[in-house]
Amino acid sequence: MDLLVIGDANPDVIVSGAPRQPAFGQREELVESGRLVLGGSGAITACGAARLGLRTAFVGRVGADPAGAFVLDELTRRGVDVSACVVDPDAPTALTVVLADGADRAILTASGCLDRLTAADVPAGLLRDAAHVHVSSYFLQPGLADGLPALFRQARSTSLDTNDDPSGRWEGLDELLAVTGLLLPNDREALRLAGEDDLPAAVRRLAATGTTPVVKCGRDGALTIDDGELVSVPAREARVVDTVGAGDSFNAGLLAARHRGLGVRRSLEIAVACGTLSTRAAGGTAAQPTWEDVTA
Repeated sequence: MDLLVIGDANPDVIVSGAPRQPAFGQREELVESGRLVLGGSGAITACGAARLGLRTAFVGRVGADPAGAFVLDELTRRGVDVSACVVDPDAPTALTVVLADGADRAILTASGCLDRLTAADVPAGLLRDAAHVHVSSYFLQPGLADGLPALFRQARSTSLDTNDDPSGRWEGLDELLAVTGLLLPNDREALRLAGEDDLPAAVRRLAATGTTPVVKCGRDGALTIDDGELVSVPAREARVVDTVGAGDSFNAGLLAARHRGLGVRRSLEIAVACGTLSTRAAGGTAAQPTWEDVTA
């Protein structure tokens, strides 16, 4: 395997044109559209990587329910190996509702079996054979988080996208960051992880932990550090349908570019292009580009 992704997978129900404050009191409101799509940062990253030509496997937990069957079918249909996924008979598949309002969104997640995934669920042979290991949604999976430092020490190369911390504490990462090759937060997450108010300062502070931060900055592109120097690339203008999963497609593009041996700046350009192109359609996977799309 070129890439092993470990993390979250769930159906996303995307409601576009949602009101900022839904009316309770059993009132019904009409919205622009609603779609059922594959969600979860890990699942979207895995699909994006497979779309870009990487031999990709995904390890996560789903319930023994129709939602879990939907998730596994969608991953398989997009070329991702799910043979090592755990089907949990005792907990439901996670479910997310995304209330999208233009480029902004609110995310409501029922975690289901997400917190039951552990490092022991990852087959040793798959971990050993993977050229790169990527982990998503650290704060949603406390069972996995406990064993991640030891798991990362066994991997050839690693990356981590913590995603948001619903608790707001942003704690417990010191040991893990010291053995993480690439840290892939967005700009807001980078500031919280570093405890800084200034993004360049946050990048430098995170780099001091031993990892290499690569920060997603939305319409402002991306920022990283290389040999002590900050490196940034802009994003191109795009007509956005929605931004769900754009950061995960960015992850996939970055990992695919590095797998092909591209340099830091070119890898950032590829990653930003992948994130931008993914916003052409609703959901995280519908508009993910091929390698030919990106390089064109």
